[in-house]
Amino acid sequence: MPVTVSGPGRLRGEIIAPGDKSVSHRAAMFNAIANGSATVQNFSPGADCASTIEILRSMGVEIDREPGPDGYGDTVHISGMGMHGLEEPGGILDAGNSGTTTRLMSGILAGRDIFAVLTGDPSIRSRPMGRVVSPLREMGAEIFGRKGNTLAPLAFAGGNLKGTRYELPVASAQLKSSLILAGLRADGETVLEQPALSRDHTERMLNAMGASVTASDLTITVSPSDLDAVDVYVPGDISSAAFWMVAGITHPDAEIMIRGVGINPTRAGVIDALKLMNADIALENEREVAGEPVADIIARTSDLKGAVISGDIVPLLIDEVPILAVAAAMAEGETRFEDVEELRVKETDRIAASVDWMTAAGVTVESTADSMTVHGSGKIGGGTFNGHHDHRIAMSEGIAGLISASPVTIDGAEIASISYPEFWSEISKLGGTVE
Repeated sequence: MPVTVSGPGRLRGEIIAPGDKSVSHRAAMFNAIANGSATVQNFSPGADCASTIEILRSMGVEIDREPGPDGYGDTVHISGMGMHGLEEPGGILDAGNSGTTTRLMSGILAGRDIFAVLTGDPSIRSRPMGRVVSPLREMGAEIFGRKGNTLAPLAFAGGNLKGTRYELPVASAQLKSSLILAGLRADGETVLEQPALSRDHTERMLNAMGASVTASDLTITVSPSDLDAVDVYVPGDISSAAFWMVAGITHPDAEIMIRGVGINPTRAGVIDALKLMNADIALENEREVAGEPVADIIARTSDLKGAVISGDIVPLLIDEVPILAVAAAMAEGETRFEDVEELRVKETDRIAASVDWMTAAGVTVESTADSMTVHGSGKIGGGTFNGHHDHRIAMSEGIAGLISASPVTIDGAEIASISYPEFWSEISKLGGTVE
């Protein structure tokens, strides 16, 4: 489905950020293996989190989902089955386009006395799973997959989990979370050494549910634990809010308020990066909701400057690099994204996809295996661009349409529903034209 976006002369409005995908996935999964029942409010509307719910239902978890107030964020009621209560599914478990579902469910399925096959769409079946499967097999799980157990579909066939000490090769919240979830059911202690911080939603939520998960600097220690169900109010998704932040700072006459955004320090690297680029970003009404820091964010027209974004901040903003590249195109000077090789193995190769469409839009972009350099000129050209079957690429192109001198057409725009079904209508609310 193609969508054409044209920008207004003046960009104003308020956005209520959709529920955070990362927190929504975890709230559903963790409560499903907990004792008791829980209610999750402001659950993410995206297709990825729907995949998680359907997989849990396939293993006997009772989950009711109803629309939230004012059309924002669904309310989900979950009846937990306990740490060992999941039932053997009668069919193949389909994670759709969700890497989070695939990798975290791998930790939940590992070593259980059931047989299960987990797969997803063509993107998931091409994404590297060896980094998760290998340590889970070292812990004693019987897991088999294509290409030497490195690609989905993955078959889980029981095993006896034992605690382990493991050095994570990359700072990955998905890998870390998968091993923590397996460690909760392992015999003995599991110790994980991280190369750098990654998002810590798993540790926060599991601790709130009574798990023995402790963090000291970059070391995480997990002891076998049962979980008690806990109600969760999901904060707004900062990855979704990032699109509106960039729209606000790059448009020549803009002020956008994004309400209720989660600003967890292990997720808020995008704000630090934008401020490094001289963005006019302000946080108001800072507060805590269900253990997660939240704020309203105001983004205003800014005189952007190029910057180097690298090192420990990268795992805290890796999903936002495609939209940060749009900001970089509108900045003065060169912006270099380093240490971003993880982008090569997302829903698509996001470095290659960004270079492809931005070059077609008249932006000078260069890349290496682990970096991308954007030469800012203060403008992005219009045209028709491929969404590359990736929600973050398609939405980045949509934001470009708000600031381009001529319309931008996005082929495959429907992919935005993976994380943000209301994205195109939100552009209209701000004054943009969507056809």
